[in-house]
Amino acid sequence: METGDDCVSIGDDSEQINIQRVTCGPGHGISVGSLGKYPNEEPVVGISVKNCTLTNTQNGVRVKTWPTSHQGTASEMHFEDTVMNNVGNPIIIDQEYWPHNQCNLKSPSRIKLSNVSFRNIRGTTSTQVAVKLVCSQGVQCEDVELGDINLEYNGNEGPAMSQCKNIKPNLLGAQLPRICA
Repeated sequence: METGDDCVSIGDDSEQINIQRVTCGPGHGISVGSLGKYPNEEPVVGISVKNCTLTNTQNGVRVKTWPTSHQGTASEMHFEDTVMNNVGNPIIIDQEYWPHNQCNLKSPSRIKLSNVSFRNIRGTTSTQVAVKLVCSQGVQCEDVELGDINLEYNGNEGPAMSQCKNIKPNLLGAQLPRICA
């Protein structure tokens, strides 16, 4: 699937969605969100992304919510057994999502993220920050798990890194890069 935007985009009021064996690229990757931009958004519950391959995408698998958002929830989101080939930002939780400087970062996102897992995500990243977990200061992420992550940076600025804010994820198995260290 080649696009100029998200290969798969999951919005509010999505329940029990299974995404399997998607080949994506180029494009923006597989996204939940953006959430919280509009009032009265319905919850996102039960998202499963499995056995996908992303190649030369701007992002990998991500969850994105707006700061200064309306209240909401997104839970039971699981990303597993996915290969990244030269992908920018392979794993992202971004609760400070604001394209084109459209919002105020002084007010945190009010979307509650819980029961989120990233397991067996492997391959190469075109950005040094391979794992970005930026949660809301106001409504912290809860029960986020990363297991068996193996993402090598194919640039020359140094090894792959993680960026973490307002989160203490549960870590299982091998971690490359080290997550939230």
